Amino acid sequence: MSDLWVRFSDALQSLDTAAAHRAVGLLDRCLQSVGESRDERSFLSGMLPELVTEFSAQWCGVLIRSPGWELHTEYGRQQPSSWPAALLDESLDRSAAGGESIEDPQGWTAAAVPLDDSATSASVLLIAGGHFDLDQLPLLAIAGRGLSVARGLASQSEHSAKRADRLAATLRVSAGFAGVREMVPLLEQIASEATVLLECDRASIFVRDRERGELVACPALGVEGGTLRIPDDVGVVGDVIHSGESVQVDDVTTDERFNPDVDKETGYTTRNLLCVPLRNGQGEVMGAFELINRLEGQFGPDDLEALEHLAGHAAVALANTREHQQLLRSRDQLTEQVARGARLIGQSPAIIALRDTVDRLANTDLPVLVLGPSGTGKEVVSRALHVGGSRTDQPFVAVNCAAISETLLESELFGHEKGAFTDAIDTRKGKFELADDGTLFLDEIGDMSPGGQAKLLRVLEEKLITRVGGSQTIPINVRVIAATNQNLGELVQEKRFREDLFYRLSVVTLELPPLADRPEDILPLAEHFLGEFCVEAGRATLSLAPEALQRLAGHAWPGNVRELRNLMERVAFLCPGDQIEIDDLAFILAPGREPDAEMPTDAGLAEATRRFQVDYIRRSIRLAADNMTEAARLLGLHRSNLYRKMGQLEMKESQEEDPSAEPGPGSA
Repeated sequence: MSDLWVRFSDALQSLDTAAAHRAVGLLDRCLQSVGESRDERSFLSGMLPELVTEFSAQWCGVLIRSPGWELHTEYGRQQPSSWPAALLDESLDRSAAGGESIEDPQGWTAAAVPLDDSATSASVLLIAGGHFDLDQLPLLAIAGRGLSVARGLASQSEHSAKRADRLAATLRVSAGFAGVREMVPLLEQIASEATVLLECDRASIFVRDRERGELVACPALGVEGGTLRIPDDVGVVGDVIHSGESVQVDDVTTDERFNPDVDKETGYTTRNLLCVPLRNGQGEVMGAFELINRLEGQFGPDDLEALEHLAGHAAVALANTREHQQLLRSRDQLTEQVARGARLIGQSPAIIALRDTVDRLANTDLPVLVLGPSGTGKEVVSRALHVGGSRTDQPFVAVNCAAISETLLESELFGHEKGAFTDAIDTRKGKFELADDGTLFLDEIGDMSPGGQAKLLRVLEEKLITRVGGSQTIPINVRVIAATNQNLGELVQEKRFREDLFYRLSVVTLELPPLADRPEDILPLAEHFLGEFCVEAGRATLSLAPEALQRLAGHAWPGNVRELRNLMERVAFLCPGDQIEIDDLAFILAPGREPDAEMPTDAGLAEATRRFQVDYIRRSIRLAADNMTEAARLLGLHRSNLYRKMGQLEMKESQEEDPSAEPGPGSA
């Protein structure tokens, strides 16, 4: 405001005291009116009546030359019968106030004042009336200057208000993008909102396909399927993609970058357009946002700014939606992997019957006890029960009871509070809490200590747990599936397993036969595992030679399905050819030996079985280069179970290292 007074100080000094007071009053009212006005037009509508009164005129108006004179705003009962064009032109060209008597039936005098400081420089203030005195031209000139400055302020205020409104509208529109999780509907919504917000006919989002060197536009109106593919190096969009700079084209017929092929394909006519880049979080151009044909006039700098803001929000929404879809795909892939891992492969009567039973049990919460030798697939059955039921989207937590010492069992199952014991540096949830609402698989349940059995029974009956070192009970909702390779009935009779816990776990019992008892399942399982591991190894699926198939079918498979799986894993990664030959399976048996080459003819079945087990374990240890953990894995056993088995067979350390040593007496 002080700048305004400095600007007019010299002009005010040229007036007499009365005229100066009138000028100051007019300028003051100008500034007051600016503060009260919404926009430029409302400001002029408020000030023109003031000027008519101040100068005893009958009419006042603002005219714009473009190129002829057109009325912008007026006030008065009756306007002049014609515009004094010569006076208006002279005033504008000389940038000075001028006046003359005009040829009017009422004999009016008119004065013109240039408004060269306004947003539109080619404008003039015209005042006319029968009582207007040309001696007032100096005062009118000062009033015109004040009106020009105030008009510019009003225009800036209007522009700022419109910009703020558009930004607010952009934020409101962008907020709706977050709720759309599919790419095509999101693109369509962004384009639709953009046409309304920026008052244009069409909008398209172009997403860059770098591998194909294409731009995919959606929506593409007038194109079959609503999607358009074009090369990423043609047209205005291609220029924006490669330069990373926004482009405004007022007339596409004069811009050599414009590609008319799309118009020819759709039958549409493009007049003008805006195009801005879409950038990802790393600042890389991932696409472009294009607006076509403003409804009125041409796009301006404000439209370009608004589109750039909208493009920023659109890019974030597109990136989030793309990430969401990738997560969904990953989830589906993981679900498929879990489902594959829970498939009961085989065509034997036992497996067919087992699949039927699992299907009927899956949607129940009945406790299930799975029995069978090591490596027969007890965990696979448990996962099938989980995946096929209502808890499939909840956790599946597996616990090997044989691998947990009695001192740690309670902490592992029920969790512990911070400081409950020496190593309890943090509060930790136990397996029951981790499996809440899902399934808890207790493998090797027969190896659980008596104390652990008692605590487990209480939790199963009460459905409450208490962390070690804690006092608060925590409700749990868990389906429990247990498994063992031991005869729990015998353990109950021997008082080594609680009878009440046995009945609590074995509401339903499923028994898995060894692989040797269902030879018709060997080849389907081998092909299934081979296909999975070939994918993992990044090679085409291997085939099995007829001799290899015979060797697989004739093998005893003491390690059951786990042994077969481990074998297929090794050959998938190590087989040099495209077909698995019998030589690739030679390590199933000891080199240079037939299966029964050294089998005693006078030994009983138990002794023969014991000697085979001793020999097989030794060969596995040699194959694993004396690494007991790896040897246990090859045998399909846990490391502790391997040592236990070796103890049962009375295999001493010297015997492990010396293949020629004779085993001591003992029985399997």
